[in-house]
Amino acid sequence: MSEGILQPDQPPELTGDSPDLFSKFDDLIAMRQGLLDTGIEDPFNLVMEKVLSPTRAICNGRETILLGTYNYMGMTFDPDVIEAGKQALADFGAGTTGSRVLNGTYQGHRECEDALREFYAMDHAMVFSTGYQANLGIISTIAGKGDYVILDIDSHASIWDGCAMGNAEVVPFKHNDVEALEKRLKRIPAGAGKLVVLEGVYSMLGDVAPLKEMVRICKENGAMVLVDEAHSMGFIGEHGRGVCEDQGIIDDVDFIIGTFSKSVGTVGGFCVSNHPKFEIMRLVCRPYVFTASLPPSVVATAATSIRKLMHGSNKRAHLWENSRNLHAGLRELGFTLGTPEAQSAIIAVIMPDLEKGATMWEALLKEGLYVNLARPPATPANMTLLRCSLCAEHSEQEVATILTMFERAGKAVGII
Repeated sequence: MSEGILQPDQPPELTGDSPDLFSKFDDLIAMRQGLLDTGIEDPFNLVMEKVLSPTRAICNGRETILLGTYNYMGMTFDPDVIEAGKQALADFGAGTTGSRVLNGTYQGHRECEDALREFYAMDHAMVFSTGYQANLGIISTIAGKGDYVILDIDSHASIWDGCAMGNAEVVPFKHNDVEALEKRLKRIPAGAGKLVVLEGVYSMLGDVAPLKEMVRICKENGAMVLVDEAHSMGFIGEHGRGVCEDQGIIDDVDFIIGTFSKSVGTVGGFCVSNHPKFEIMRLVCRPYVFTASLPPSVVATAATSIRKLMHGSNKRAHLWENSRNLHAGLRELGFTLGTPEAQSAIIAVIMPDLEKGATMWEALLKEGLYVNLARPPATPANMTLLRCSLCAEHSEQEVATILTMFERAGKAVGII
């Protein structure tokens, strides 16, 4: 034992002057316990005992249709993707045990970044260990103390956390409101650094941003633009490059952030850019410099998947067909949806409250259907949502079956 350091056998008891640091979570603990006390299965702790395909898994001993996995293009079981991962595992081992700036850059990491540059037709690509880290790293590094980040009020948690880490001034504006964005930009002090952060598709309601108008306003006001395309990369746009491509402004944005954990079907994150100074980010971006790099098998699967997505027009067309059919069917059944029409692969079914939402979630699970239960504060306007994420591998018959399950469960619970 080091001299002068107290190391008691038992930790000291808390006193009145030492508050329990978990007390801040008491309301959430009570809410969760209240749900569990009703006999409902924990909707935030589901275990998939075996995954059978991009659209099926064994949950609680029962074959279940997956409608909440973000596996938009169904690449998780693609034979070429799986084979690439197996080969990399055999050739390079299980992990890198190092940061990208030390020993953590393998041939596969460069090949993955090459695939991203080709996919987006951009000069620079930088791969992170997660999509969360991509936003955290890029935003916190670009926008620091004295700079301003202007962002949509419904931005993802990783965007907000990137702002906090960088210590920039944060200026939120009303969701998808072009006029509100312009007003905020015009109030920023002259000469200050300005970064506007937008998303192509917002993950809770599945609604699409009016990026064309927003990017025009940003450029007129001297702001750099970062667009998170996590939920649109792979299937929106002629080549699957996202909402930026679809709205014709991909060459006008400064940075595009994305993730491998959705359409690509594995795990990791990235940023692509045409900025001539972008490569310096590899030396100054702390979440990149101080994190172990992705395992060789992961970047191999990602690179293979990305290259296949370049030629995924048929899968994209089928995914859009699935989305439109499910949206129209749910609306005809009488459910309240988050968007007036299908805008993405996400369809949000609005519930009256959390208790009803959890009951409906469990009823669907018993039917053999898994969806996401989304609750405040993660949801906009304190809504409780059943969030459906369609996959290009869902068959027409599976979509019809899903609608039948929603109808039975909705009537049993009293939602419709």
